[in-house]
Amino acid sequence: MTFKEIQELIKLVNKTNLSEFKLEQGDFKLSMRTAAYTEAKTQKLQAIPSVVPMTAPAAAPAPATSPAPAAQPAEEKPAAKAEAEPAEDKYVPIKSPMVGTFYRASSPDKPPYVEIGTHVKKGDVVCIIEAMKLFNEIESEVSGTIVKVMVDNETPVEYDQVLFLVDPD
Repeated sequence: MTFKEIQELIKLVNKTNLSEFKLEQGDFKLSMRTAAYTEAKTQKLQAIPSVVPMTAPAAAPAPATSPAPAAQPAEEKPAAKAEAEPAEDKYVPIKSPMVGTFYRASSPDKPPYVEIGTHVKKGDVVCIIEAMKLFNEIESEVSGTIVKVMVDNETPVEYDQVLFLVDPD
């Protein structure tokens, strides 16, 4: 199976309601799980009875004196986020075209391809994503200035995950 065929499979699985997909062809095995699968597993684990409900009534009287101060910061944070989001709306995301491991540089001893403030042109390499032992150079699809790096170096990324935010020219 070619890399392009694998990419097409990833796109198809993301467009469907499938939560898990497995393919075996001879020695080749491919397994994909979507975020819906992970969320369903998490919800099942949360549904299992635990000690927390038993301790909650004992803990409830203690914070009875501070609900108002706790509520105020919680209300202020969404307001601050709401103000920050319109500023980020003007930025164009560079997204991961595949699942893999994100690398900012071609090797550990080399400088990153881009930093915050770097001006990129369409087609410039901005990072590498390793998928199935293949190192894929990811190119910018927009010209502009990198304003935010959304992923830490050497961390796993998902298909369509935002890697960088670019302020377009």
